[in-house]
Amino acid sequence: MPDNYFARYLPFLIHMLMAGGIATGIVVLSWLIGVRKPTRAKMSPYECGMTPVGDSRERFSVKFYLVAMLFILFDVEAVFIYPWAIILRQLKAQNQGMFGLWEMLVYIGIFLVGFFYVWKKGVLDWGETGAKRGNF
Repeated sequence: MPDNYFARYLPFLIHMLMAGGIATGIVVLSWLIGVRKPTRAKMSPYECGMTPVGDSRERFSVKFYLVAMLFILFDVEAVFIYPWAIILRQLKAQNQGMFGLWEMLVYIGIFLVGFFYVWKKGVLDWGETGAKRGNF
């Protein structure tokens, strides 16, 4: 074992310097060697293979951002179910299976309350507001 405390971090420092050097080298070589011939087709915004219509700097509806945040929120909540599923057998072996079941039912209940609240607020409705009220 080296006497110097920081000598243990020398391999990590070398690794980071090499990784940074390789990444920088690849970017610089791409910039130097790469062929740049801008055309109208190359400079147009790419929209999933569809021909762009209108301005590319169009504002998005607030509902888009709400749905994106809710997706992240509910996705993270759903991820917490996986550890519970992994330890379920251990809970049964320790005679705490019913406690684990009720605990998860409470968690899913809170999850569903949030989901129904969002649903009732109309965040998940993407239709026209007039069509929703019967005004076609």
